[in-house]
Amino acid sequence: MTMLTDVRKQAVTGLTPPDLGEARIRVAWPSVARVPAVAALGRMLMCSWIGAPLAWLLLAPFYFRKILPGLAVRYTLTNRRLMIQRGIKPRPSQEVALADIDDVRVVTDGNSEFYRTGTLEIISKGNVVLRLPGVRDPESFRVAILNACKAWVPGKKFDAWEPAKAATN
Repeated sequence: MTMLTDVRKQAVTGLTPPDLGEARIRVAWPSVARVPAVAALGRMLMCSWIGAPLAWLLLAPFYFRKILPGLAVRYTLTNRRLMIQRGIKPRPSQEVALADIDDVRVVTDGNSEFYRTGTLEIISKGNVVLRLPGVRDPESFRVAILNACKAWVPGKKFDAWEPAKAATN
């Protein structure tokens, strides 16, 4: 298992070259929209004064699931790979090297606009190799992944740099 570089010693996060060490660029925690059926029911209940407290009670276990020991899930982008990490001490359960990423797609559903989330599909050689459901502000995370590939994968052909976009309310 590769140890991550201590980001406190970096001038700018993620600027450690991959040959010197693995540095975390960005971490995203999945939202309750990761479970579409529960998210849809919660969205429907929140549209009324009576249903809103019921929705909060329904969604609370799924919200706190992301930090509970053994169940915690996070999506981590480093200068070498993109991975899904699980557990209190983050261990990769699935990963894909930046060199293998060809494109990143944002897939939305009926809950996406309400929860401001989406599912990211990581494309490699024409196939979906990794799915990240319930990503908050998915377009921003998509751009971060593509920019990390452009910065750290030598010889990979990509379009021009994509600027990060601020979320608008």
